[in-house]
Amino acid sequence: MEEILEQYQTVALNDVQIWFNAGKTTDFPADGGGCVKYKGKQIAVINFERRNEWYACQNVCPHKMEMVLSRGMIGSSEDTPKIACPLHKNNFSLVDGTNLNGNDYKIATYPVKIVEGEVLIGFVD
Repeated sequence: MEEILEQYQTVALNDVQIWFNAGKTTDFPADGGGCVKYKGKQIAVINFERRNEWYACQNVCPHKMEMVLSRGMIGSSEDTPKIACPLHKNNFSLVDGTNLNGNDYKIATYPVKIVEGEVLIGFVD
């Protein structure tokens, strides 16, 4: 199980080497998420329309190792955008992946930019 999580590492905007085209903005539901695959990784893409913001993070919940975060509930915690695992209700920051419940579990996050209606996710490899 640990090897699944090891393939997900947060990418800082300044470290991006590849912008992966995840699809058109219309491919993702408003105030919800979808899942794309990049080099064997499942990436949750979140269209946080209420905030006019986009986020990307690993799709696997680190608690029970289920690929479910793209179907999680989104919201805010003290103005921090967050996603809640639909199975276990663990809340994660969509900005830096920290666990907002105070647990050790953390998720990887990735930069997102929108260019001419396309959703681009930043990776280092």
